[in-house]
Amino acid sequence: MTKKMTRRQKQFLGKFLDIYQESEEPIHYVALAKQLDIGKITAYEMLRLLETRDLVKAEYHLPPGNRGPGRSEVFFRPTKEATRLFERLSENTADTEEWEIVKQRILKDLQEGKKEGYEALLNDLLVRIPEQRSPLIFMTEMVTTIILTLTPIKKAVKDIGLLNRLSRIGLPGEIGLIALSGFGIALSLVEDVNLRFSTFLLEQSGKYQEMLAQLSEEKKKQLTDFTRNVIKIVKG
Repeated sequence: MTKKMTRRQKQFLGKFLDIYQESEEPIHYVALAKQLDIGKITAYEMLRLLETRDLVKAEYHLPPGNRGPGRSEVFFRPTKEATRLFERLSENTADTEEWEIVKQRILKDLQEGKKEGYEALLNDLLVRIPEQRSPLIFMTEMVTTIILTLTPIKKAVKDIGLLNRLSRIGLPGEIGLIALSGFGIALSLVEDVNLRFSTFLLEQSGKYQEMLAQLSEEKKKQLTDFTRNVIKIVKG
């Protein structure tokens, strides 16, 4: 399936799967329309559209009690691809919701740490990151760690204009997220940086690049927007 599904199509597929799982029998489009409180033509056209994407399969059955020649009725059942797709969509939704929680918590901790420092947040991130399986959340926590590790050498970083460059990360003509991996490695060589933090960044650099490659363009944009927010808070 190459064409992206619309939100309406995803919602329809999800409801269709829910109804099918309750009965485990192919569903007539008229019965589906009644359950979803939509027009039967709308239901039929949507099912046919999903059929062209190999997400549902049509089956033709004679009406009950009709054993002779007659007009068959069309029923639909989901394909295995539909189930796999909806599982992925559900995982992505859950991942996005969890990411929003993590993002807001980090931004709140950053604001509160402007006076007291970021060591507690950094220590917390170093514990959480190795256990993180979500690419988006892993990258969010790693980006935060790299930027906060720069703070002890903030004057030197400011003098070379690095924070200003980072505040424009992801914008046209500016550095991208992959560059932060290089900064993490470079920080491991800086004498003024805490050895524990710099060693950690060096160890995680390979995973950083691997996780970044797994992100969709939409999630990369979310991450670059978050990165600029972090820089804005740290610079202030």
